[in-house]
Amino acid sequence: MSALDTSRDSPVRGAGTADGAGADPLWRAVRLLDVSWGRAARAIGLGSLALASSVGLAAVAAWLIARASQMPPVLQLSVATVAVRAFGISRGVFRYLERLASHDVALRGMASLRANVYTSLASGRTAAVAGVRRGDLLARVGADVDSVGDVVVRAIIPAGVALVVSAGSVILVGVFLPSAGVALFLCLLLAGVLGPWLSARAARRTEERGAAARAEMTSTVLETLEGSGPLTVSGRLSQRMDALRRTDRELAAVTDSGARTSGTAAAINNAAIGLAVLASLLLGIPAVAAGTLAPVELAVIVLTPLAVFEAAGVLPAAAVQMHRSRQAARRIMELLDAAAGTEVLAGNDGTTGSTAVSATNPGPADLSEAHRAMPRATSDTHAGDTRLSEAHRAIPRATSDTSEAVAPVPEITVAGASCGWNGRAAVTGIDLTVSPGRAVAIVGPSGVGKTTLLMTTAGLIPQVAGHVSLDGSPISSLPPDDVAHQVVFVAEDGHVFDTTLLENLRVARGDVTPDEAEAALVEVGLGEWLAGLPDGVGTTLGPDATTISGGERRRLLVARSLLAPAPLLLVDEPAEHLDPATADELLTHLVETTRTRGRGVVVATHRLSALAAADEVLLLGRTDDADPESPATVLARGTHAELIARDEGYRWALAQEAAAGR
Repeated sequence: MSALDTSRDSPVRGAGTADGAGADPLWRAVRLLDVSWGRAARAIGLGSLALASSVGLAAVAAWLIARASQMPPVLQLSVATVAVRAFGISRGVFRYLERLASHDVALRGMASLRANVYTSLASGRTAAVAGVRRGDLLARVGADVDSVGDVVVRAIIPAGVALVVSAGSVILVGVFLPSAGVALFLCLLLAGVLGPWLSARAARRTEERGAAARAEMTSTVLETLEGSGPLTVSGRLSQRMDALRRTDRELAAVTDSGARTSGTAAAINNAAIGLAVLASLLLGIPAVAAGTLAPVELAVIVLTPLAVFEAAGVLPAAAVQMHRSRQAARRIMELLDAAAGTEVLAGNDGTTGSTAVSATNPGPADLSEAHRAMPRATSDTHAGDTRLSEAHRAIPRATSDTSEAVAPVPEITVAGASCGWNGRAAVTGIDLTVSPGRAVAIVGPSGVGKTTLLMTTAGLIPQVAGHVSLDGSPISSLPPDDVAHQVVFVAEDGHVFDTTLLENLRVARGDVTPDEAEAALVEVGLGEWLAGLPDGVGTTLGPDATTISGGERRRLLVARSLLAPAPLLLVDEPAEHLDPATADELLTHLVETTRTRGRGVVVATHRLSALAAADEVLLLGRTDDADPESPATVLARGTHAELIARDEGYRWALAQEAAAGR
């Protein structure tokens, strides 16, 4: 009785899962809902009983009115009177129960789908989704998941109810007059097929553009809210608001464009009702004249269709919801296929992570520019860099005492690696070893690729070329959980949850005690701040840590990493938003403490003055001034003291940092 599949899109592009090749994205997503079809059948049954009560009420009421006009004894009407009351009450009761049952199915399904999506993203390829705009990603895991869940309540269950009730009503009318039953069937077919088909056609035109417009709206709103301060200072807030208004007008235009077709679909249902009533009347009158149909029964077959078409009336909306859910499912499955490595997600612009991060956090000193600007004493400088690398490889990694104290744990080896996004290298020629008791610092200007290098080393994104291994095995081939037990990556913009300080620290290790949490916070210089909190580690931080400063947030993330059990730490810009003295103290403590505790640490930072304790410092920069898109490389490497002695650019940048009091 429905044409809900008329708006089916093409399968997910590049679907690579075992069950996804060539499959409809909606039904792939519905499988992830983990719908209990027993509960769904119960909802359809209750909905059918509710609508059947409406049909029964109309039929019995028609019989009662027609029979009462013949003025029979009142007792002959008592059963019909009671039936009218029963159907009237049961209609509301069954409708309420159906709503409970259908929403139970939908809400359980949405929770399951959202959990499945989060699980897939957490264990999938970071590179596939890291370049997606946050607003677009939020729309996919938020509104799109809700839209897929709505297909149960607003499409599948209504279609099932319409099928059951329509079939029962056709049989009921056919019992009185077979020709009227056939006419009702044809009219229901008209309302249940043509109307939904037109609605689906209108939805196909509007939803594709509408989904893109809604995603753009979400992204623009999110970016405007998060960057309102910088946008206001730079005078670009009005431009962003104009863009938001344009997107809103586009969304409204898309919605209005399908209104005419949707209105036609709604009119078809009303026309089908009129045709069914007229056909029943035209077919019933001769039957009454011929004596094959009682006059009271004529009233029943004429008035019953008025209630029956309530079932078909929801099918156009169900068809629209089916298409809307299919579009949402396509976006979700694209995301999951990209995370699984079977598809490159549309909209991933390939921007490197470090570039995206540095857009909001400009670096204090452009080391590569300083390195290129300072005159090279002789051509021996480059030779010196080569000798420096060779000398560095000869430097002992740790003292014998430290080596004996550290239990054997896996080691990350980066050999001849190029790091980047979507096959485009941002950093090339990287050789690096991360092992227990060893501290490495990566320095360079904003956007040079420090974050990209750290994420590649952590196994979060695949290297473009070369090798990255963990304990001798390619890190990309290892299960994500195994890597996570050995390596912790502390992102510059790591999330802080809207919960207590203690629970935020327990993200690193679930059994962290209040005493351990307090000790970690004191260790990163947050002791006085902690003492001033009303509930100590039980204080709620608010949404995304809006109640604390940028420096406090950064040290909180460092404290979280110190509590993690993983032996290897990769920390991105731990000293950002801190005053110079506090930043140097934190960096020095992070390098020295983690190393003495038998942990390996790699720190990406702009600060140079606190790197004396690092075993090695890598200076990243671009060798081609004329091409800002060219990949960066290691301009110099060695200990802090060696770079001061051998590299004038490094020495000059350090002097500038000291002179500026940064």
